[in-house]
Amino acid sequence: MMSEGGKRYTGGCLCGALRYEAEGEPIYAGHCYCADCRKASGSGFIPFMGFASSAVRFIGRSRIFTSKSARGTDAVRNFCPSCSSLVFGGEVGGSDQFTLYAGSLDDPSGFHPTIAIFTRDRPAWAAMPPGLTMFEALPG
Repeated sequence: MMSEGGKRYTGGCLCGALRYEAEGEPIYAGHCYCADCRKASGSGFIPFMGFASSAVRFIGRSRIFTSKSARGTDAVRNFCPSCSSLVFGGEVGGSDQFTLYAGSLDDPSGFHPTIAIFTRDRPAWAAMPPGLTMFEALPG
């Protein structure tokens, strides 16, 4: 259960029908340059923040799209059924953590990426901030 006080991240979709609140600092934060994230976002990468499921609360319904992840497990992406904005990754009621897409944050200044994953797939035109720890694929 979420407690009062501490760092809080809020965000949601373009139309406001799908919202979230996350409490505390993210477990990890970075950019993913894999082909799936590029296609899902229509951009060169997806900026992401990971939180334990107990730290996140969702308001509103989402539609899901499931594909195979690099590990061979299901990658579940959630988007708003009204405006189609991509908002978060993970299965509500089934995942032990969620990936919030930083582009959906109300205040994007709170996003501080530290890693870049799937850098082997990064297009030359996709910017990468300096100082990120880079991984050719998934870390570890």
